[in-house]
Amino acid sequence: MSASWERAIAELIAQGLAARASADRVHETGSDLVQRTTAVAVHYAAETDYLRSALALLRAHLADGLPPRRLPVARVWPRSVRDLWKDRVLERTGGLWRTVPGASAVDQMRSAPASPLLDAVIEQAQALQASLHGRRRHPRMYEKYFPERDGGARLDGRGRPAPTVPGFPDPGHPVNRSFAGGTGLRIQPARAEEASRLKDDEFAVHHRALAFGDAVLDLLVEARLDGALPQAERLRGAGQWVGREKDLVPARAQWPAKLGGFQAVTLAGLYLLVLACAALPLTFGNQADLLSHFALLLGASGTVTLAGAAIIHRTGPRLIQAPGFKAAVPGIAAGLLALAVWQGQGPVADHFFAGPYERYERELAHGCLAASPYRSDAVQTRVEHRVLLVTPLGQGTTLRLGPAEDGSTHPLRPADAATRKVLDDFRC
Repeated sequence: MSASWERAIAELIAQGLAARASADRVHETGSDLVQRTTAVAVHYAAETDYLRSALALLRAHLADGLPPRRLPVARVWPRSVRDLWKDRVLERTGGLWRTVPGASAVDQMRSAPASPLLDAVIEQAQALQASLHGRRRHPRMYEKYFPERDGGARLDGRGRPAPTVPGFPDPGHPVNRSFAGGTGLRIQPARAEEASRLKDDEFAVHHRALAFGDAVLDLLVEARLDGALPQAERLRGAGQWVGREKDLVPARAQWPAKLGGFQAVTLAGLYLLVLACAALPLTFGNQADLLSHFALLLGASGTVTLAGAAIIHRTGPRLIQAPGFKAAVPGIAAGLLALAVWQGQGPVADHFFAGPYERYERELAHGCLAASPYRSDAVQTRVEHRVLLVTPLGQGTTLRLGPAEDGSTHPLRPADAATRKVLDDFRC
């Protein structure tokens, strides 16, 4: 008996128990819509984890290899964005349809030595494929048609089918469902029985996913553990949140129907801060002599604006919940910070992307050359071919420093031996 297989199977057992418990939890939740939809999301995620883990262990078993060190589970997003995680799970059914075993997986099962337990696994895999086929084919059962109006606008499915788009004879083709001339959409009368069967197959996917996981579990316990069922391991992933839906996705504050005066102050302060931050790419780009890349700078500024607006949309309702004047405090703080950012970005950009004359004064003239004939008030400076020429008004060597370019972050360095000797003499 392999310890790694025992651990993996014990974890699979825990995932199966969590998938069933999450299904029961959906029926136990009350009328609270947030809690109920969270329970459904946990159910989808736990069920997908069980199916995905069962497939991973089955592949390792059929290849006569070792199980993965950790079974694959979907990651639950951080608390601040779990409402987005829930919406994504509900929209994608937790990724269940993408986890259904494909034809290659079934071929791998059939190529293994036959056994009653493996036959049961193959049967459940084929049932899952039937559910996937029903999901894909069921929309093809519909057609556009011209309804017969029974004294009003009520549509009861009676009428004549719309002509199909040339080149697409199937009435259920997506092109016909979108662009055919009918005003109503109905199941094709001749395919009503097939549509019902496909829909039943699609809805049965949840039951079949659990049945497939159970069949794989029975096979692994018998083949790898000699029929000795281990105790369930500690859960990971969405299964550990069964029964804790309020802690998983707490109810978020919503925007009020009408903003009060103090709440509007906070909203205005937050947007001023966003606008000040959005100016940063343009300010630094201008000082760095990057206006030739104006489209890129404008795109960066737009990205900052959109990101700031999204953050305000998510955090704003929580910031304006305080009563009275307290609701305006975050806006006042944001406005002061916006003023600091707006006033400070210019000097900061000038410091990091100074021109050659400013760099000479900062790095040399106000430093090691402050008491020399090369101080700022005793020289003439000009730029030629990216070289800064510093000529003393009295006698002395003309310094050649580079690179002399606008928007550079590189310090000035001597461009010839004579300049290097002068700087060494003044210990620069």
